[in-house]
Amino acid sequence: MAQLWGGRFTKETDQLVYNFNASIGFDQKFYRQDIEGSIAHVTMLESIGVLSAAERDQIVGGLNSILSDIESGTIEITSEYEDIHSFVEANLIDRIGDAGKKLHTGRSRNDQVALDMKLYTRDEITSLKELLKDLMENLHQIMKNNLDTFMPGFTHLQKAQPVTLAHHAGAYMEMFKRDYSRLTDIYERMNYCPLGSGALAGTTYPLDRKMTADLLDFYGPTLNSMDSVSDRDYIIELLSALSTVMMHLSRFSEEIIIWNSNEYQFVSIDDGFSTGSSIMPQKKNPDIAELVRGKTGRVYAALNSILTTMKGIPLAYNKDMQEDKEYTFDAIDTVKGCLSLFTGMIKTMTFHKDRMENSAKNGFTNATDAADYLVNHGVPFRDAHGIVGQLVLLCIEKGISLDELSLEEYQEISPAFAEDIYDAISMKTCVEKRNTIGAPGQDAMKKVIKINEAYLKEL
Repeated sequence: MAQLWGGRFTKETDQLVYNFNASIGFDQKFYRQDIEGSIAHVTMLESIGVLSAAERDQIVGGLNSILSDIESGTIEITSEYEDIHSFVEANLIDRIGDAGKKLHTGRSRNDQVALDMKLYTRDEITSLKELLKDLMENLHQIMKNNLDTFMPGFTHLQKAQPVTLAHHAGAYMEMFKRDYSRLTDIYERMNYCPLGSGALAGTTYPLDRKMTADLLDFYGPTLNSMDSVSDRDYIIELLSALSTVMMHLSRFSEEIIIWNSNEYQFVSIDDGFSTGSSIMPQKKNPDIAELVRGKTGRVYAALNSILTTMKGIPLAYNKDMQEDKEYTFDAIDTVKGCLSLFTGMIKTMTFHKDRMENSAKNGFTNATDAADYLVNHGVPFRDAHGIVGQLVLLCIEKGISLDELSLEEYQEISPAFAEDIYDAISMKTCVEKRNTIGAPGQDAMKKVIKINEAYLKEL
């Protein structure tokens, strides 16, 4: 057992207790951050005279050699060690001798693990933002390519009014823009350095906490040592933001699953992002979309877990907080995988434009526009609403759309109809009449696309 304590104990830790207490199985994930933080720490210790320049150089050289050996596979992180901190320190002492024993001067595992988790989370937020940006760039391309791809808009999963695919994809673009903003906010709020807080009450060494923060690209040191070692708010915020990302991905996945069905046939998912059936040779299943939808609950579980863990913990550090890592690591990996696969799926997906437009026509999505036509010809709206309702019933009886009714059939129900009704209820006219910013009209959408282009350039 390699651990960083034990002087006041008279016997070895029970093996079951050791295994239960150990975190090396998962906290090895931030070996790089642990070494990065240690290098900054000893650099600062030398600057205040606690270490000599020679000792600093020995320690930094030893730490860099450990990092190199981990990444090349020369050494393996094993369960012989209690946690990643003991692994690094024990290997350092083996390599450079007594100088390695000075690594932990002025530092506790409490502020060390708080630092490692912040560094790891910060790095992962940067990666998540890049994946979101890639997704948004693909959505942006779909919008640009489909300004005149008409489709039904839905409420209650019932066809409601005609929109464009550009407008529909743009709704998700707005969701993911908010997700990106949330991750940026979390980064800004969390980017303060806890190192130097000690176990909970600082240290008697004259540490230069600002220097350490600067070396690690933090905005500055944290301002309360007790909060520093017990703060997991940024993890809760991150898991909340990731739950929202997954909720958005899940909503979009649900629509793609519906659109891919034989009944809709709005899209075809590329073979590279589909799977088959072991018994039914005709099947082509949207498994990526279904798995994204399913994995959403997994990320929600991580958020619920950390909230439950933290709710009863008094100040300052408690071992319960070790439970912040496994679910967080899993949630981050899950979201990264889902973003990458989802982006690949929509990038290679084929949209069947004629099928979408016909669905809009046959779903009476232009009924509201027929009512508006009557209003513009002097018919009170409530009367117009009833007249168009009768027309819809007639179409249902005949199995046709509003576009296919004859002018005589229109005029039998209301003499206010004239030949120009057909232009008024065409998909193009229905959409183009809605041309204020935020609506699906082509001019409005072009403005939104221009705004999004500027937005994406700034990321």
